[in-house]
Amino acid sequence: MARSTITSKGQTTVPVEIRRKLGLGPGDILHWELTEGTVRIVPGERSFLRFRGSIRVGRGSAVEDVRQARSQRGTEPR
Repeated sequence: MARSTITSKGQTTVPVEIRRKLGLGPGDILHWELTEGTVRIVPGERSFLRFRGSIRVGRGSAVEDVRQARSQRGTEPR
């Protein structure tokens, strides 16, 4: 069983094996649930900034890109 210690400021570290298994990283959210004296920690939504740099953006017009996407889907406004 993984364990950690609470600091004088009430902080703790998520053990490395837990972070790896859950794919947790800096900026990720943890939800704490208390039920009948038992604490359950659940990973929340992923930090959007984790995906920074994963989409390449080039020159162009966002308006034109949307128009082209609508045209390809057959939903161009009339």
